[in-house]
This record gives sequence, structure tokens and C-alpha cells, in this order.
Amino acid sequence: MALLAFLLLLTPALAGSLDRAGIERHFPAPLVVGERDDKLPVWPILKQEAGAYELFAYAFESIDFAAIPGFGGVAPNLLIALAPDGTFRDARVLAHHEPVFLEGLGSEPLFAFVEQYVGLSARRAIRVGRPNARAGGAPPQTTVDGISMATASTRVINETMLSAALAVARAKLGFGAGAVGLKVEPRPEAEALDVAELERRGWLLRFTLSQEAADRAFAGTGLEGADPGEEPFADLRIAYLNVPTIGRAVLGEAAYGRLMRELAGDHAVLVASAGRWSPIPDDFVLGSIPEALSVQQGGLALAARDMAWERRDLAPGLPPGPWTLLRIGEAAGFDPSAPWTLALKLTRQRGQIFPETVTREVGAQYRLPPDLFVRQAPDTGPHWSDGWRARAPELAIIAAALALLVPVLARQRGLVARARPFGRFRLAYLAFTLGFVGWYAQAQLSVVTLAGLARAAAGRGDLTFLLYDPPSLLLWGFVLATLLVWGRGTFCGWLCPFGALQELAARLAAPLRIRQIAVPPRLDRHLRNLKYAVLAAILATAAAGSPATDALAEVEPFKTAITLYFWRSLPFVLYGAGLIVLNLFVYKGFCRYLCPLGAGLAVLGRLRLLDWIPRRPECGSPCQLCRVRCRYGAIDARGRIDYPECFQCMDCVTIVHDPGQCVPQVLARRRRPAAAAPTKRAEVA
Repeated sequence: MALLAFLLLLTPALAGSLDRAGIERHFPAPLVVGERDDKLPVWPILKQEAGAYELFAYAFESIDFAAIPGFGGVAPNLLIALAPDGTFRDARVLAHHEPVFLEGLGSEPLFAFVEQYVGLSARRAIRVGRPNARAGGAPPQTTVDGISMATASTRVINETMLSAALAVARAKLGFGAGAVGLKVEPRPEAEALDVAELERRGWLLRFTLSQEAADRAFAGTGLEGADPGEEPFADLRIAYLNVPTIGRAVLGEAAYGRLMRELAGDHAVLVASAGRWSPIPDDFVLGSIPEALSVQQGGLALAARDMAWERRDLAPGLPPGPWTLLRIGEAAGFDPSAPWTLALKLTRQRGQIFPETVTREVGAQYRLPPDLFVRQAPDTGPHWSDGWRARAPELAIIAAALALLVPVLARQRGLVARARPFGRFRLAYLAFTLGFVGWYAQAQLSVVTLAGLARAAAGRGDLTFLLYDPPSLLLWGFVLATLLVWGRGTFCGWLCPFGALQELAARLAAPLRIRQIAVPPRLDRHLRNLKYAVLAAILATAAAGSPATDALAEVEPFKTAITLYFWRSLPFVLYGAGLIVLNLFVYKGFCRYLCPLGAGLAVLGRLRLLDWIPRRPECGSPCQLCRVRCRYGAIDARGRIDYPECFQCMDCVTIVHDPGQCVPQVLARRRRPAAAAPTKRAEVA
């Protein structure tokens, strides 16, 4: 109790939201931090434009909206700035407890990963690809490059980023999750209509703004009659060109096909002018964003850029005046089957010495019949399901390997009973565990999971992070099941990549003429208890919320040797390599004396249902062969198996079933001829 009280004193207070000073450090001048929202922990970030302050972004911490536990069982905290159109203005890591980045890869790769979200839209489902996925052709608007050896952590960060952003967007920006992942495509069937029929149906919208209406927009500014121009002030034709019927009628078959190839999933809107007002001024730069036009939907202005399309004559019936093709990126979440608005930005000036610009917007409503489109409902499955689909081949291979292991171990008179074939099988399986399960699939189980369980029990997190690491979760399920049947040894002896690395390395001891050190029995018993003390310290600090948990978990060399392939700072490399060298002298010394995960499995393994390793009455007295051969010291002098210390190498099972090795069987075979000899002499007499 005194130790727990001391740990509670070391526990840091739960970090609250950044105060104004903290937000201002991240958004310095010329940006201005507004007043924090009364209902949500959101800070408006303002930027001065034309003498007035306009909303630049909403800044918030992800932990206030999406506290999703990371791989260490603690939720990462991100600072996110979301623009009014749903674009990420800024994204930074404030705090994290991801083991692979703590004293592993370092935090810099995580910082760079999060920076990829800047410029992407929260209205689109963003997925984590493989490293360099975008350079390899993945859509840059909807994909961020993953980090090798950190698959689960990056998926948690991605879920945190999108969930927190959508929570704020629903409350402040007026759009919800319905636009995310929604796929709306024009139907391929097309009617052959001309421009006149399109205009009659409203699919080619004619929007006319009279001079009087333009003056009314500036009512109350003193500029109502500042532009006594001719009628009409603006005469526009507006059309959504992705619909084949519209695009072919406006551009022609060849140009429409070229446009669709160039768009590659984006949207194109035609704006052609016949009035005095022009959507593109004389100094307009092709390919830039028009200042006088914006596409709005659901109260949000979507990024729409001029396509720099070759200015050729349009179809007959369309105005010959200036026109533009606005390109709306697929990532903007634009839904062409829903109403949207083309906003015209009108400007007038007053004053001569210090002229003041006054801006007003006038909107043209555009809507197409929904039956022109095919709508596919968004994928409502959880984000962690992406990882299961992406890693399905790895899961299938690991599942097949586990299915193979069960009958081999269960049918003891089968392969296990034949020493040489079984030895080859075990060698191959350990190589698979190290190479595929460990180094390739990154499925090294760790005490970090048990620490996460302790945090969850203390109300400081949950185990959701396991869903983002499918191979490890598959192994955990198998290990927990076999714990109830066989005990700890199935994992520690067959499925632990670092354990496999030690066992494979130990085969070098004989060629190197290294003699194993026999640890005295009394010292051996005390050293075995050390791993339980390490486990208790890790679980206690995790339950107390102390940052010491991450440091204590480094007693495991798994991150160094398996997750990071020994690509780490020198102290960690020396520690991991030193344990392997120690293993040459004291067989699996780390597993037997230090491993906290092994200690946890040993405790849980006491619930096993079977004493399944065969024993004979002669085991222990007089026969001691299995005890002498057991390199783990898991057989006592009476011949009984110490299951919490058994690594299930199956050597003793092979001996028991081998008439040439099992001493009681050898002696029984020798006694049989001796017993038969007197009978034969009596028959002769």
C-alpha cells in the first residue's frame, strides 16, 4: 500500500486543454486567437483580410473529442486546426505514448506522418497506405504514407485525426459523417440533348443578375448606385459537366472524353458569362483559384480551381464571352446530386485617398435530378477494419501455421515421438516465427498489452488499440486459448519471435565450444521470481498512470530486436545483443528470469485444465534423464513438470515415447530376454 501511494504521488495530473497562451504559441501573429467556444473546447483562429477579421480555422485538441487509446493503451493528443471548408490547416503531435516511437524510431517519423494531413480534407475518408504509397500512385487526396514497423500506431493516429475533426465539423461547420466516404457518380446512360433542352430543364442553369439586384446587395453601404452600368449586370451559364448528357452537349464528344480522363474522379463546373460581369478578370492567371467565384455546399466553400482548359468555342447557344472550368477535387466531399451554390463575389470601393473595398456575395442555386446519379452508401464499418482487410494474407498464413501446430503438439505419438523429424520441424517453425511472425508481420506480443489492460481496469484507457494490430490480436486469441489447455509454453516455446531468436542463436554454442553455465538450484529459484517483480512494477505503474511504465517496459528487448531490427540507439542495441550473448551461456536466461510477459502468462497458465505432458511411475525415481536433459529446469527431482516454467520444447515427450531413450523402457526391454532364458532351459531339460 505504501508503494502504491508513492506511485500515485508520481502520477502526473491529467493534462487539460491548452490555455490561450498555449494556443497562441502555436498560432502566432499575424493570426489572432479568438475567444474559446462556450460549449466546445474549440478556439477560433482569425486572420485579418481587407480591414476585417475572417475565420482562418478552428483549433482544438483531439483528446477532447476522440480519446482513442494508442498501442500503449493511452490516447495520443493532437493539435488540429480545421479550416471552414473542412481542410486541415495544421496538425501536430502534442503528446503520445506509442512504444515504437518512444526510444525506438524516435518521434520525428510520427511528426512527419501527422504533417501529411495538412491540406487534406476531413470530408473525405483518409486511409493509411504503405510507406511511399502516394509516390506509388495512391490518391494523394485520400492517402497518407504509412510507417513501416508502426502500422497499428499510425492507424490509431488516423482514426484519432478523422474522428476528432468530424466531431468539430458537425458542430461548427455544418457537415457530418455522411459526406465522408460517400461515392456519387453520374449514370453512364446519356440522352442526346442540345443546349436549348438542357437550359429548359435547368441542367444548364442561366443565372441573370440585374443592375438593380446588384445594387440591392450593397444596400446600407452608401454604394447602392455606385455602378450605373447597363443591363444585365451578370448573365451566366452554369453546368455540371461530369454528367454525360450535359458534358457532351456543351463540349462535344471528343472534348468531353478528354475532360473525363483529365479529371480522374474530380468534378468540373462550367461558368460562362454574357453580361458585363466577368468570372475571370483580364489579369486572371489560368489555373489559379478565381477570387470572384466559389462553389458552396452545405454552408461550406469548396476549393475550386480553374482548369486552364483550352479556350475554344463552346456549343452553339452558349455565350462567347469569358468562361472557366472550375475543378473541384474528389477529396472536397462535393455531392453533385445535392443542391449547391455558385457564389459571385461583388466588390465596390468608396473613398479616394484611402479607398475601402466592400464585398458582397450573390448566389446562384444549382440542382440536378438525383436520378442522374448512382449513390453508394459510405462504408460504415469501423476504421480498424481497414487493417484487417489489408493484412488478410498475413492473417491467413499465421492462422494456417497455428492450425498446423495444434495437431502436432496434441498427437504426441505422431511427429513428436520421432526425434529427428520433430527436431527438423521445430527448427523450421522457429525460423517461421522469427522471420514471418516477428520481423515481417510485426506480431511480437508484449507486456505493453498487459499494461494496457491494467490501465483499462483503472479507468485510464481501453484495449481498442489491439483492433489495429490484427496479427497480434490473432496470436493473443490463440495464446489465451492454449493457456487454458497447455499453459504458458505454447507461446514462449513456439510463438515468441525473440524466444525463437534466442533458441536459434543458442545453436551456435556447440560450434563455438561455449559451455553452458549451470546456475545453482537455490540461486535459480530466486532468479525465477525476479520476472514476477518486474511484472508487478509494470502493472502497478500502469494502473497508477505513471510515465515510468514505458521505461520499465524496456526490460523487454522485443522492440529493439524484433520491431526495429536492432536499428536503435546504442544502449538498447547493446542490451538486446547482450541478452542473446547471455543466452549462449545461460540458456534463455532472459525468458527464465526477466521476461515480464512470460511471468504474466505463467500466472494465467495456472488456470490450465490438463497436466498433459506424459509421465511414468519411474520418472524421478529412479530415472532422472528428462530432468537432466531439460534445459529450462522445468522438471523437479521427483520427475514432476513445473508447468509455469515449461517452454513446451517437447524434448521430454520425445524421450518418454522413444524406446531407445526412455530409461524405464530400455531396462524393461533388457529384462525381457533375461526372464525368458530360464523357461527355455527348462524346456530343454
